[in-house]
Amino acid sequence: MELAGKHIVLGVTGGIAAYKAAELVRLLLGEGASVQVVMSEAATHFVTPVTFQALSGKPVFTDQWDPRVANNMAHIDLSRAADVLLVAPASADFLAKLANGLADDLLTTLLLARDCRLLVAPAMNRQMWENPATCRNLATLRDDGIEILGPASGEQACGESGPGRMLEADEIVAAVVAHFQPRLLADKRVLLTAGPTFEAIDPVRGITNLSTGKMGYAIARAAHEAGAEVTLVSGPVSLPCPRGVRRIDVLSALEMHAAVHREVAANDVFIAVAAVADYRPARPVGQKIKKGAQARPPAIELVHNPDILAEIAALPQPPLCVGFAAESENLHAYAESKRRSKRIPLIVGNLIDDGFGGDDNTLILFDEDGQQALARAPKLQLARQLVARIAALLEKRQ
Repeated sequence: MELAGKHIVLGVTGGIAAYKAAELVRLLLGEGASVQVVMSEAATHFVTPVTFQALSGKPVFTDQWDPRVANNMAHIDLSRAADVLLVAPASADFLAKLANGLADDLLTTLLLARDCRLLVAPAMNRQMWENPATCRNLATLRDDGIEILGPASGEQACGESGPGRMLEADEIVAAVVAHFQPRLLADKRVLLTAGPTFEAIDPVRGITNLSTGKMGYAIARAAHEAGAEVTLVSGPVSLPCPRGVRRIDVLSALEMHAAVHREVAANDVFIAVAAVADYRPARPVGQKIKKGAQARPPAIELVHNPDILAEIAALPQPPLCVGFAAESENLHAYAESKRRSKRIPLIVGNLIDDGFGGDDNTLILFDEDGQQALARAPKLQLARQLVARIAALLEKRQ
C-alpha cells in the first residue's frame, strides 16, 4: 500500500464535484492512509457529513467552534496531525480566500495555520476557471508553493464543456502518492520510449510484438514523481498517460526514430524501453492483400529498422542513455554484450517469462560496476528503484 502510515486531512468545498470526494476517501484508505475530512458549510449542501464519516471511519469537522475539540482549537490540532493537506474539490471561492489569506471558517483557518504541504484540486465552470481573477489567484497560490492538481477538461455539470473538471479520484491519489516520493530528478528532463511498434505489411496487417508498455509507463510515472519533466514516445498501447507526462503517439519504428531525434537535444536522460521491431517490410502494399489473389502466400522482403538507442548514444553530446534487454535465454551474456556494443552506461535486463506483459517483473541492472538484481515486485516499484539508480549515475557523471 502506497500510503501506509500517512495521515491526510481532506478538505471538501462547495461544488457538484464533492461527490467525487467520496470515492477519493475510499481510494486513499485503500492505499493505507487514514483520512480526516473537513467540510466547508457550502460542501454540506452537496454531500452530507454522514457520508464521509461512514467512509472514513472518523467524525467529520465543519464548525470552527466544534466543542468536541478539548482546547477549542480544531484548526491547530487537525493541521498538526497531518502529513499532507488536500482540498478536493477546491471551488473558485475557496481559491480566492486561500490566495488572499482569508480565514472565515474552519477549513480556511486550518490551512492558514498549516505546517505541512498543501495540494488543491480545483473544480468549477470553465468561465470561472478562465476568469482573470481566478488566474491571478492561481498564480499567487503557485508562488506560495501550493500544488495545483489539474483541472481536467471535458463536459461539466452545467452542460458546458472545457477546462474546470476536477481530476478523477485515482488521478488525485496518484498525485498524493507522488508527493511522498523523493525528488531525485528535480529539474531534469527525461525522454523515454515505451510499447511496441507496428510495421505495416498492408493497410490492415503488420509486424508487431506483445509488449504492453506497462514497464515504460511505470518508469515515466516514477520519473515524473521524482521531479523530472518527462516526455514519453509511445507505440500503440491501451494505457492512460501518467499524470504530468507529455506523450507523443507513434506507430512505426521510423515514426519513433523521428520523434526521438526531434526531442532528444533538450533532455538529460534517454531511456529506451520500447520493444522496437528490428525489421520492417521493404515495400508495404497499398491495398489489402487478398487471400485468393495468389496461388502461394506472398513473400515479404524485410529491411533493418534504425537502432534508435545506438544512434542517440553515439551523438557528440548524448544524454545519459539507458537501454532494455528482454531475452528468452542467456540474459546476462546478451544484456552485457548489448550494453558494451552500444556504449551505454546502464542496461536493464529481464527474461521474457519473468514479466513480459504482466504487472510484476524481475530486473537485473548492468553497468560498469557489475550487475544488481532487483527482486520481483510491481513494475512501478521497480521503476522507482531504476530512477534512483539513474539519479546516482547522473550525479556521478556531473
